[in-house]
Amino acid sequence: MASHLIQGRTVDMPVRVRDAEICSVSYPVRADAARAVIAYSGLDVAEVLPGKAVCMLLFVDYRDGDLDTYHEFGMAFLVRPPGAGMDPQRSEDIHPGTPSLARPKRVGGGGLRDLRQAGVFVHWLPVDQRFTLEAGRTLWGFPKELADIELRLDSPYKRCVLRKDGRLVLDLLVKPGVPVPGATAMTPMDAYTHREGVTRRVPWSLRVRGARMRPGGALIRLGNHPVAKELSELGLPKRALFTTTVSRAEMVFGEAAEI
Repeated sequence: MASHLIQGRTVDMPVRVRDAEICSVSYPVRADAARAVIAYSGLDVAEVLPGKAVCMLLFVDYRDGDLDTYHEFGMAFLVRPPGAGMDPQRSEDIHPGTPSLARPKRVGGGGLRDLRQAGVFVHWLPVDQRFTLEAGRTLWGFPKELADIELRLDSPYKRCVLRKDGRLVLDLLVKPGVPVPGATAMTPMDAYTHREGVTRRVPWSLRVRGARMRPGGALIRLGNHPVAKELSELGLPKRALFTTTVSRAEMVFGEAAEI
């Protein structure tokens, strides 16, 4: 079993989260705008509808896990696995200056195929504690930054107020929907990260209990931080595709692999 030394503490792999509460919102955004945002990664967004990608905003209360307790906010995109449905001939002129993974030309796919194969590329991941900040960067290349994350999870509406460097990024309100029945087995998926010129795949498994979902169900107010401007350029605020809340989640994060 691999282990890593973080701030004088040994962290064994895989890293486990035993209890967390998750609220997430999925927004339809223009695929070309989303591609411009994540061009640095060399990955391609999944087009769930022609010309449409999915931007996900989520906030998490980590209540028990190997990286201690903390709050987290995430901005992520559904992406195609590297090389899925692509022409092997690379196209450097689409996004000049991107890494060697620069996006190849598409040769079909999209829709349900993209959705079934999609992974999650984590574009921005502020947290409110320093230990998880260093661990996330070191172990997986997650783009973690320190921020002020105020979560209000005890009321019927779930709310996140996110500030960075004293500036409001966003105020996000989520209304839980109807219960979602289903098995509680660990579901494997892939997360992707990019840090210091390296893109990585992170194997990630999730078990959820108390899941609820609804169409729409979110209200967002953007602030004056640069990330708020980035969200605005993606077309937010707008109606969400759907919102999901999970009252109890367990997660397992494996070793990252460079791609």
